[in-house]
Amino acid sequence: MPWRATMARPTRVRHRIIALIFLITTINYADRATFSIAGNAAAGELGLSPIETGYILSAFAWAYVIAQIPGGALLDRFGTRRIYAGAIALWSIFTALQGTAGLIFGGSVVTMLFCLRFLVGFAEGPSFPGNARLVAAWFPAPERGTASAIFNSAQYFSLVAFAPLMGWLVHDFGWRSVFWVMGALGLLAALIFLAFIHSPVRHKGVNEAELRYIEEGGGLVRMEDRPKDAARTFTWANLRQLLANRMMIGIYLGQYAINVLTYFFVTWFPIYLVKERGLNILEAGFAAAAPALCGFVGGLVGGFASDRLLKRTGSLTLSRKLPIALGMLLATAIIACVWVESEWLAVTLMAIAFFGKGVGSLGWAVMADVAPKQLAGLAGGVFNTFGNTAGIVTPIVVGYIVAATLSFDLALVFVGAHCLLTIFAYLVIVGPIRRLELAA
Repeated sequence: MPWRATMARPTRVRHRIIALIFLITTINYADRATFSIAGNAAAGELGLSPIETGYILSAFAWAYVIAQIPGGALLDRFGTRRIYAGAIALWSIFTALQGTAGLIFGGSVVTMLFCLRFLVGFAEGPSFPGNARLVAAWFPAPERGTASAIFNSAQYFSLVAFAPLMGWLVHDFGWRSVFWVMGALGLLAALIFLAFIHSPVRHKGVNEAELRYIEEGGGLVRMEDRPKDAARTFTWANLRQLLANRMMIGIYLGQYAINVLTYFFVTWFPIYLVKERGLNILEAGFAAAAPALCGFVGGLVGGFASDRLLKRTGSLTLSRKLPIALGMLLATAIIACVWVESEWLAVTLMAIAFFGKGVGSLGWAVMADVAPKQLAGLAGGVFNTFGNTAGIVTPIVVGYIVAATLSFDLALVFVGAHCLLTIFAYLVIVGPIRRLELAA
């Protein structure tokens, strides 16, 4: 490590790191939404039926869940920088290739688009475990809540930032342009990632004072340093240790439950506004922006509040659990939509629910706090596997409820009940929050 002046004021390279992670995660979520924006025009040109379109849209979630544990293990084995940069490049290439459907390849366009969406999901597998590893390495414990909230809030900001751009591209240049532009942006992001992301001990911009500040606060600044003959992190014994630990099981269950609300919003919420509330599709688009913005703000508030609590109390357990419990209690406001008649009041309650969900979205901060030092990627992969299982369960269950009852009332209760399940998981199952030590 090069000499650094020990008396210098700490640099703030970690702030640039989290800003870059936020940007890349915003692109990540935008790439997931490309077919949602371009799909209607693509279906018209390619002759896709609604059922075929549904299968194409579902491909991402299945692959993304499957890829979490392998992606996390690859991060632990080969390091964050190489695996994450490669993942960005791959998902961007697969995104761009979707714009060629029906042009240069033979065979069924449905099969091609399904496979490419599947590959996008698989390639994105290391992204959130990679984010968690970077936060664990670059941030001391009193700043991890804010840092994790910043990158997690990109899921909301992405809709605000890129949906208008993609809509304009479809309108003026055709649906294929969405995939090509987003693919090109992703490849540029991969190059930027390689240029600026390094471990704290290897980053040229970090001085000794910042490095000491991070490490003394619990940052794993040497996480990426490992001998060349490092053991494989994905073993059944390691996986069993994660799945046999009560604290980890509670955290994993909580992430599944909180994501039920997320996936209701990205799948059924616009349909709810049209079918149940009588809005037209343009009105529904504007109405959906309000909960997204509130979720973004709530995420920043929750992260900041958690870190302030940690600095004041010194209790990791209190500072993480209290915002989660209060935020998810506020998120149960979604159930009140069952009894309101006014459209604007229903949207307001949804916005309140998503603000609460944002406040309570500290799962990735908790993972940075508790993941074993040797298995940060694998632990994050298992965590995201549980969390994104909600992306498979929620659309199917809500669909059956609506088909059986011809109403969204029980579906809203189903979602709200999962907000309470999140509170139960953290307050009853998790216990004290501390870093898991592996058995020898």
